[in-house]
Amino acid sequence: MNRLSAFGIYVLAVLFLVSPLSAGEQKIVTLKLGASAPNFNLPGVDGKNHKLSDYSKSDVLVVIFTCNHCPTAQAYEQRLIKLAEDYKKKSVAIVAISPNDPRSVSLAELGYSDISDSLEEMKLRAKHLNFNFPYLYDGDKQQVSRAYGPATTPHVFIFDKQRKLRYVGRIDDSERIGTAKKHDTRNAIDALLSGKEVPVKKTKTFGCSIKWAGKYDYIKYMKEQWAKEPVTLKPINPKALKELLSKKTDKVRLINFWATWCGPCTVEFPELINIHRMYKNRKFEMITVSLDYSSKHADALEFLKKLQASTTNYISDSEDPYKLIDVVDNWQGGMPHTIILDTDGKVIYQGSGMFKPLNIKRLLVEKLGRHYE
Repeated sequence: MNRLSAFGIYVLAVLFLVSPLSAGEQKIVTLKLGASAPNFNLPGVDGKNHKLSDYSKSDVLVVIFTCNHCPTAQAYEQRLIKLAEDYKKKSVAIVAISPNDPRSVSLAELGYSDISDSLEEMKLRAKHLNFNFPYLYDGDKQQVSRAYGPATTPHVFIFDKQRKLRYVGRIDDSERIGTAKKHDTRNAIDALLSGKEVPVKKTKTFGCSIKWAGKYDYIKYMKEQWAKEPVTLKPINPKALKELLSKKTDKVRLINFWATWCGPCTVEFPELINIHRMYKNRKFEMITVSLDYSSKHADALEFLKKLQASTTNYISDSEDPYKLIDVVDNWQGGMPHTIILDTDGKVIYQGSGMFKPLNIKRLLVEKLGRHYE
């Protein structure tokens, strides 16, 4: 997917999330330069609550509003880790806050992520990347976020020893990793540590909009659109399945073998639909293959329609499931069975039994890319 089409998804989300009524009710204003740091007392990924006063000994306080799901925020994660590492012995406190209400984040907005923005998911991200800074959750009440007024994720607020705001804006001038030329956040920190005037006090920011609570129009809209998508089920024979498995495409493909009589298959199937909805607008295809007898076509199709499975769906064209099983290398027939193929047809994952959703999503997003390139 090119940058424009990917960005278009987020533009659409913003248009639906920011209704005239909710925008008027929010009245979010970014904190003004010279203002005092608003107090906070928020839960962190470490299981503790963090207060503004906890960082009173530091000469400089850097508050960064960021989140899990946003591709721009993810593009800056390693830079935040490096920032915390470089200044940990220089009397600089760095605190990250996620302002997003996870209920306002649609699956359609998670195409560049493996997780959304709940506190539990923040804990997963922090552990996975070994965050070396406090990562706090403000998604329930969002009172702290309203007080600071971030416009995007990420958005930086830097305060001096007296906790007066001296810099507000971006981290640097390029989302693309390794290409930044203006390091505004570092320049502001260095100036304050040296007792100098901050060279650039305010910049615009670039990233995902804040997901304020109550903006559920887009969530509702996407559910309505998914419900309208056609659900089909076509027969497939061994020869066609073999060609499918060896086919080279421009997409990463997940192929799931299942059946209506298989309890674990039907239990995990809703998660397949979630994955499909997350990544369907990228270079990804979800394919399901039912090993129900061909005479059970109507039952299998009814199940798929109930779950709104607008995936690419096939069913065995015979009453003998072994004809399809024998085509798949390294599969003894246990179900459910899941295969992930790279664009060249190479198997990058294969396993029988119920998969772990996070592991599958993490593998897919690492292959598809977490940010714009």
